[in-house]
Amino acid sequence: MCANVFGVLKSLFGKPFDGGKRMDHGGPQQQPQHPTQGQQHQPYPPQHPAMMRLYEIQREAAALGPQVCTFGGLQDDREYKRLERELTRLLLEADRVDTEGRAELQGARKRAAQEVEGLLRYLEESATHPSRLAIEELSHEARRLVDEGVVAPQRGGGAAEISDELVDALQELILRLTQVKTGGRVPLRKARYRALTRLCAVQDVVEGRTRQQTLSLPLSGDTHEAVHRINQVMVQVSVARSQLVALLMGLSGRDSCAHLSRILTELLVELDALDVSGNAAVRNYRKQVVEEINGLLKHLDLEVEGDDTRRYDLAQNNSIREIEAVQGHVSHLRGEVLRHCGMGHFGFSPKAELQSLLTHLDQVDTAKNPCIREARRRAVLEVQAVITFLDLREALARRQPGPDEPPAHRAVWLVLGSLSELQARVLGFDGKRADKSYMLLEELLTKQLLALDAVDPHGHEATKVARKQAVKFAQNILGYLDMKTDEWEY
Repeated sequence: MCANVFGVLKSLFGKPFDGGKRMDHGGPQQQPQHPTQGQQHQPYPPQHPAMMRLYEIQREAAALGPQVCTFGGLQDDREYKRLERELTRLLLEADRVDTEGRAELQGARKRAAQEVEGLLRYLEESATHPSRLAIEELSHEARRLVDEGVVAPQRGGGAAEISDELVDALQELILRLTQVKTGGRVPLRKARYRALTRLCAVQDVVEGRTRQQTLSLPLSGDTHEAVHRINQVMVQVSVARSQLVALLMGLSGRDSCAHLSRILTELLVELDALDVSGNAAVRNYRKQVVEEINGLLKHLDLEVEGDDTRRYDLAQNNSIREIEAVQGHVSHLRGEVLRHCGMGHFGFSPKAELQSLLTHLDQVDTAKNPCIREARRRAVLEVQAVITFLDLREALARRQPGPDEPPAHRAVWLVLGSLSELQARVLGFDGKRADKSYMLLEELLTKQLLALDAVDPHGHEATKVARKQAVKFAQNILGYLDMKTDEWEY
């Protein structure tokens, strides 16, 4: 945020605001101060009507500040228009304050106007930020997919058949959303989190529908008198599932989460009242339907999902802290490995310790949060990069080529030797994509891929396998270098 908002936000949070790059997401740490508290000069007494009105304008702006700083929507949202309207009103009221031509009052009015203008700018920048627009574009793509694959067939009176292509497409969109840069800005983090939670909920519902397609249900009505009613409930649940997906993706203009929740709760009550005693198969059938309904109900609280900063700000998340602790340990081990290799000591190999870190990461609870999953995936890749480096070093040290070794096979091993040296440089790289050293590493790795492409195995199977593994190894190094420099944040 611009420096003009400093006065409002200082009064809100009790400390300077740093341009939206980092905030204390736990909320205000002290009671709001007077917007002009701490200023050394107050030429006019507070009881002067003009000064009192300016103080009131600043207090109103301070009350709107937290809403502006956490707004994660777009310019056509109702909340955006409300905040813009309120701030514009304050700006006009400040402009109408009669300063009587006095410099002190003019300065106070200017400060009040600057604080309101700063909030207006921040509001607009958040709603029009390229990352915010990217989030909306991905959300729009998800809505289109879900509408065509789930909602439209249901509205047409048919049953949507969930394809593997739809499931894969949703997973791809989730991955792309996790990679949208937020720069630590609260509104962008909030918008990304809300989009992700909804899309992950839709994915969960869709996957539940996929599982249902494979079940040997419903049961025959001849099995038990209660089966007919359970089958009817199953049909209603199927309709509710599509309604839920439409609600989550903003494709339903008539229904509401509260209305759907009431319908599902009534179905639960009805199922609970059915007498299925003495028939284990029917009792199990009812249990499965109840689980289906409960699975849908758990997603109906997403109307306010993301308003709690503890959800979308993962800095204090215990799983993220575990992942970061592992990354810190990996960084230390990586440094030691590179230091020993640089000294020509190749006996240092903490592979067992690295493997234990992989096991630790596998046990980290992601709570189905895609950002935590992505953070864990990246930590796993960091561990695996060091392990593969050690594996190749050991393979090169053990290599004892025979006199009958084919020239093509020897050429592959020469490339692997070069890749090992390049991987050491990649592991130690700590820069950005714009750096010359990054571009040089990328160029050298690409040259090694071209060298492998030029190797002709002449039908020698072992050479074919070796070249294929070397190509994969080079691509993994390039992927790791790309990951290290993509500036992703959770």
